Amino acid sequence: MLTRFAPSPTGELHLGHAYSAVLAHHAARAAGGRFRIRIDDIDGSRSREAYVDAALADLAWLGIGRDGDPVRQSDRLGDYAAALDDLDARGLVYPCFCTRADIAASLSAPHGPSGAIYPGTCRDLPAAERALRRAAEPHCWRLDMARAVALAGELDWEEVGQGMRRADPAAHGDIVLARKDAPASYHLASTLDDAAMGVTHVIRGADLVAATDIHRLLQALLGLATPAYRHHALVCGVDGKRLAKRDAAASLASLRAAGVDGAALAADLRCGRLPAGYSLRMP
Repeated sequence: MLTRFAPSPTGELHLGHAYSAVLAHHAARAAGGRFRIRIDDIDGSRSREAYVDAALADLAWLGIGRDGDPVRQSDRLGDYAAALDDLDARGLVYPCFCTRADIAASLSAPHGPSGAIYPGTCRDLPAAERALRRAAEPHCWRLDMARAVALAGELDWEEVGQGMRRADPAAHGDIVLARKDAPASYHLASTLDDAAMGVTHVIRGADLVAATDIHRLLQALLGLATPAYRHHALVCGVDGKRLAKRDAAASLASLRAAGVDGAALAADLRCGRLPAGYSLRMP
């Protein structure tokens, strides 16, 4: 077994991150396997090295050991580009020139698990127009979902403890695989990274169940191994909402500074025991 924890260095870790990291680390150690850390620093405009150092300090405080040095997404940009080139050569992706305003205007479109489904505005642009605009305009890359699903066929994945689940990537529409301001989306980078690292079990929050539809499709299209998945309950605060960096959730650093015993906290989290005021909920 090989599990991983993959924080984004865009803010300090909170109790929800700790819960996920503890579960992944414990699963690997209980099975005599390995545990790796990946730094998801693909967002160069928001990632900060100080948050990398802080995350590693938080994990050490929790008593979480790692096997090998952390993997960094910023070192793997060539792999993301190669995968996009492969999909492009097979006619499975297309450049999208829509602005945020254009997309906002389409919010009356049907919605899927990931929000409003992109209406395909740029999908069928004439080849000549597409080539000219690619050279002159900022653009993201979208997956032609209908073509991709037709090629991949029916797909499923193993949800640990629940058996096999049928993937439904078509419900998400033409998702973005590379943003205008980043060389790869979360979906593409995470799927490629898990395969390259040899991850056998992905343990992450239940808010990412829907993303597994897309990751399973990308695995099929790119010839990658499919890990088993375990989507755990989310840590929520006193307001019942899941913890999030953008909401300034109390950081692990603040708990450490307050004298909380990290190893004891990790032992409690493994058993599903949370500090007063916190709870575990499925979305």
